[in-house]
Amino acid sequence: MNAAATALGPLIAGDRLTREEFVRRWEEMPELKRAELIGGQVYMPSPLSASHDRTSTLVAAWLWAYSQATPGCQSGANATWYMLHDAPQPDAHLRILPEYGGRCFVKDDFYHGAPELAVEVALSSTSYDLHQKKELYAKAGVKEYLAVLLKEREVRWGRLVAEDYQQLTVYPDGSTRSLVFPGLWLDARALLDGNTARLLEVLQQGLNSPEHAEFVERLAGMRKDQA
Repeated sequence: MNAAATALGPLIAGDRLTREEFVRRWEEMPELKRAELIGGQVYMPSPLSASHDRTSTLVAAWLWAYSQATPGCQSGANATWYMLHDAPQPDAHLRILPEYGGRCFVKDDFYHGAPELAVEVALSSTSYDLHQKKELYAKAGVKEYLAVLLKEREVRWGRLVAEDYQQLTVYPDGSTRSLVFPGLWLDARALLDGNTARLLEVLQQGLNSPEHAEFVERLAGMRKDQA
């Protein structure tokens, strides 16, 4: 550890810091890849398992495919967000770009605000992803929150209503469909089973839907209004 980091002190799980101090200490620890500030408290997740990595990669591919078919939307993974007074690091996100009416923005190479959709892959429902971080997302106005629980083999996808997330409808064909991003359809079983072909097949059905076409047109219209 270099002299600056020693002077500042390392990040330690459980410490209570301001966001500015959290970021300052983290920047002096280039070897550290994952850390979060939630409710003013430092969280340092355990090393990622192979199952977490496989699932996160599939989620990122699913969101990327949607964003490529939906001008005005952008996906990302494992980025730190300046959100309220905290700094979470969601496993994946999908946002509407500000020039198309989105609320979040990039400043000094960090995301500020809240994405429209945040995704977390968690070992189980006991994870802080389903408690402290979920509460932060709700307060910050993340419109939809998708949590993939590996141990329970369960996917929870909710839309923010008032101050909590209400589960989205699971359709007879097994798909769950975003209300914020029309055409973003998910086959939860395919995701949990690692069935990439089925995952992308169901997404393509959503992308072929009239709702998605209308959403693309609406985003294009907002872009013209702001031009």
